Amino acid sequence: MNAAMESDPTQPFRVDAVDYEPALDALRAVRETVFVEEQQVPLELEWDELDPRCVHVLARALDGTPIGTGRLTPEHKIGRMAVLREWRGKGVGDAMLLALIEQARRRGWREVSLHAQASAIDFYLRHGFAPYGERFEEAGIEHQSMRRTISGPTAIDDRDAAIRTVVDILGAARRHAWLYTRDLDPGLFDAPPVIEALRRFGTAGRGNELRVLLQDAGTPQRGHSPFLALAQRLPSVFAFREVEDPVDRAYPSAYLANDLGGYYFRTLGHRFDGEADLHAPGRARQLRGAFMAVWERARPVSEYRALGI
Repeated sequence: MNAAMESDPTQPFRVDAVDYEPALDALRAVRETVFVEEQQVPLELEWDELDPRCVHVLARALDGTPIGTGRLTPEHKIGRMAVLREWRGKGVGDAMLLALIEQARRRGWREVSLHAQASAIDFYLRHGFAPYGERFEEAGIEHQSMRRTISGPTAIDDRDAAIRTVVDILGAARRHAWLYTRDLDPGLFDAPPVIEALRRFGTAGRGNELRVLLQDAGTPQRGHSPFLALAQRLPSVFAFREVEDPVDRAYPSAYLANDLGGYYFRTLGHRFDGEADLHAPGRARQLRGAFMAVWERARPVSEYRALGI
């Protein structure tokens, strides 16, 4: 196997799909540290007969030290997700999960599921997993069953789904995202969960940048958009331009895309309904290309800078 996953050259680690036997010592170094020593899972429950039959991913620091593991079982389940304590919060878990989803996609699987520890539910929600069933105990730890469809885009039908989708796409971004919007979409980009996702994106400390193209820059300013208030505090992260070309101003759609292949596209930009996919690199690149063509001929929003942005 030993297939390298697409990795961000700015990250201090890499994620690979690995063969079980050759990688066993590295897998053991992470899983037994996290599950057996830290979480007190009995050793006999940590390793099972499925392990040799699973697809395993291994995260390593650039010096080769194993720092994270995850597996994909023949039953289409993701599990044994573990990251060493000192590497948590640095994107290792996100990269491993996306690598496992990509392995499932290559096999033509339509869905994957997992048992999330209660403390990790929000992490999986950000990556498009939905909970189902009641919570339960496994190895003495509270868990929630979750699943995610991975074959093609998902229809977004209402504001709540739109908010969840924007939060997911921002949460999954490595460093860059691009937003094309009429006027920062009241009801969406002023929703508290979205503002919090923008704040996390802006304070992640990875040199993140969100570029925003507006058709109407005046309405958010007059409405005292909380997005603009956040951008005022983080001027190096959020950049705004307004389209001027009549053709650009007549463009009816809106979209958000990130640098890990996630996108949310609305055919009519004044509505919430549209389609989204957290892993569609081709479509995300297409949207980014269209965005940058317009960005180059748009004007910087100097009136935002006058406010300190």
